[in-house]
Amino acid sequence: MIKRTLFFGNPAYLSAKNEQIVISYPDKEQETKTVAIEDVGVVVLENQQITITNGLLNKLITNKVALINCDQQHMPIGLLMPLNGHTEQSERFKNQINASIPLKKNLWQQTI
Repeated sequence: MIKRTLFFGNPAYLSAKNEQIVISYPDKEQETKTVAIEDVGVVVLENQQITITNGLLNKLITNKVALINCDQQHMPIGLLMPLNGHTEQSERFKNQINASIPLKKNLWQQTI
């Protein structure tokens, strides 16, 4: 099944309830909507007046949803993706954790 892409270009409040994304709008004329998190593949946040709860972020990451954040010029500035599903990143973390103290000090000295 092809996952959905959700694009938010207007102010909104995003939260989670019962494995659903709850989309509320500051404009009371628009009704609250829900979308099943399992159906979502990408979320694009373009408006600077979007509020998203940490609980929703956790659920999105758990369901391997990519979250793209945009700046005032509507250009992507960040990408949030789950780390546990990416084998190369997991290997890098393991190598960094298991690095010897002399190697860590040498790398730190090169960085500084």
